[in-house]
Amino acid sequence: MRTALATAVLLALLGCLSAGDRLPAPPAGTVGVPPELALAFHRRADEFYGRLAQRRFNTLETYKDLVLRKHFRTVDGFYDYYADLAEKLDGAHFRKSRPVSVEVQEFLFEDLRRVRVQVRFVGHDGRPLRPNRTALIRLDQWEYAEGDWWVAPGKL
Repeated sequence: MRTALATAVLLALLGCLSAGDRLPAPPAGTVGVPPELALAFHRRADEFYGRLAQRRFNTLETYKDLVLRKHFRTVDGFYDYYADLAEKLDGAHFRKSRPVSVEVQEFLFEDLRRVRVQVRFVGHDGRPLRPNRTALIRLDQWEYAEGDWWVAPGKL
């Protein structure tokens, strides 16, 4: 029953995406996972990506955020992810390097220990005379190890 419910929820979420927005399937395909594992991942990812919204990425406050850092197995992993994301937000012209919303669009389990995540960052366009918003789509990899889910920068 719980497996059917988790599958139904995931299918409903995936159905909200158009074909052009879909995360490409990994070469080996995807797998179904036990609901407990999927929910543990979802809770951990929700905490992490929720923390990224409304944060400036060109400040020491965000750089030193211990809640963000606890989602990485190593300090170097955090540094790599943070530097890459800050650079991409700057290149996408986010005003003040601050996304106003962060949305997990889709996630696919490659196996029981790896998840690919497609995330959409939206913010105000920081270029002069551009009153619109800008967006960045990012693909992240998460890995299950030591009893928890961790962001694995540079693994895609």
